[in-house]
Amino acid sequence: MKIAVVGATGLVGGEILDVVEEYNLPVDELLIVASKRSVGKTLTYKGNTYKIISIEDAIEQKPEIAIFSAGGSTSLEWAPKFAEVGTTVIDNSSAWRMSPDHKLIVPEINADLITENDKIIANPNCSTIQMVMVLAPLHKKYKIKRVVVSTYQSISGTGMKAITQMENEMNEREGEMAYPYPIVGNCLPHCDVFEDNGYTKEEMKLTNETKKILDPSIQVTATAVRVPVSGGHSESVNIEFENDFDLSEVRRLLHEMDGVVVQDNPDTNTYPMPLYAKGKNDVFVGRIRRDETQANTLNLWIVADNLRKGAATNAVQIAKYIIEKHLISA
Repeated sequence: MKIAVVGATGLVGGEILDVVEEYNLPVDELLIVASKRSVGKTLTYKGNTYKIISIEDAIEQKPEIAIFSAGGSTSLEWAPKFAEVGTTVIDNSSAWRMSPDHKLIVPEINADLITENDKIIANPNCSTIQMVMVLAPLHKKYKIKRVVVSTYQSISGTGMKAITQMENEMNEREGEMAYPYPIVGNCLPHCDVFEDNGYTKEEMKLTNETKKILDPSIQVTATAVRVPVSGGHSESVNIEFENDFDLSEVRRLLHEMDGVVVQDNPDTNTYPMPLYAKGKNDVFVGRIRRDETQANTLNLWIVADNLRKGAATNAVQIAKYIIEKHLISA
């Protein structure tokens, strides 16, 4: 089994390598791929030193799987070239997510859609993944009509430039800005670029990807906010169902959902927080309560590490599934 990690030197790329080890993927040969400026340098993984190779070299070696975390333009150009040599690509960018010809996969929800003919598989957006993990069992039971979500997103979702900006501000240093305003002591209602309808791309990802993964009939409206947290996205979610629900059953359904951890006890101040989700592969849900202003409506709070389940973990889980189901030649 030969696996390539494309964009291995980035934030998500590093997490992918860690999760590959944690999930004990049967990797006989690991190809570490990065941009031209990194080619020839070395990277240490599991006590071994690997030389970083170019994307062209990786294609020539025809890996069974390539996990991409190198941006949309790179994926659009190179993922089809890997697919042409028989590699199954799992892509973390937004390049293929809304393509009608490509699957958008959260393994706990819809891995069964994957076939051996799927050579480019899309990983959903980080904020979408953690939300649909909670919505999926509830939609199956009560049928969701509408979702109103406000996100509180970590700067790590922007990348190293944002982390450097926050570190500079905390240490009162001048430096390059990832955002149009300071982030320390601030909240920016501005994740990704604004579109013509006044929403940001991040907000529309939550809308469109949820529909594709769960059900096109679900109405989703979102406000995405960047907050000065180093790791972990949080979401306040209001869910209107077609059918009424019992709170104890809601908790049971969420407790039984693979990959979801219920943290919901106001008496002991138990609720999800990015501080404790960081570095973990699960999605955490709490503050589960009725919306008392209208019927059949639920409020809850969802937190996950955006670099883990929001990106690296989900991609590695897809890889694990296709290996175990023999959907590639090993």
